[in-house]
Amino acid sequence: MAAEDGGSPGTAGPPLPRVLCDTAELLSLGGDAPAGALWKLAEPGRQLDANVVRLPAGGRVDTHTEPDLDVLLLVLEGAARLDSSDGEHPLSAGVLTWLPHGSTRAVLAGPDGVTYLTVHRRRPGMRIQPPEAADRLRRSLGGDA
Repeated sequence: MAAEDGGSPGTAGPPLPRVLCDTAELLSLGGDAPAGALWKLAEPGRQLDANVVRLPAGGRVDTHTEPDLDVLLLVLEGAARLDSSDGEHPLSAGVLTWLPHGSTRAVLAGPDGVTYLTVHRRRPGMRIQPPEAADRLRRSLGGDA
C-alpha cells in the first residue's frame, strides 16, 4: 500500500502499527510547555485526527458548538473545567470525556494549566467548488438560492 492509503512510506504491504508519541516526555516539560498543540497526528492515510494540547493556567477554549464531530477528550495532566449546557464539570488527570457532536462546550484550564488529548474523526479537506455548488447546497438545506 502507498503511504496515502495508510501504509508505511516507501513500503508495500498492509499498514503497520506505529509508536507515534511519548506523552510522558511531553508532560515532562510541565509548566514550561508552550501553549497550544504539543503534538498532532499527521500520518498519511489516517481516518482520525488527534492532538495533545496544553492550556496554561487560566487559558480557555471559548464556548463553541461542534456540529459534525464527536470528540474524545482525555486529561493527561493538570485540571480543567468543562462548561456545557448542563453545567460545569471538573476534569482532572485520567478523566475521559465524550463531547458529542451538536453539544456546546468550553474548556477552562485550572490554576496549574491542563494538558489533554483529543481524538475525533478526520475532517475532509477543503475543496474549491464552483459558485453554483453553494446555491445547490442552500436549496438542499431548505434555504433560498
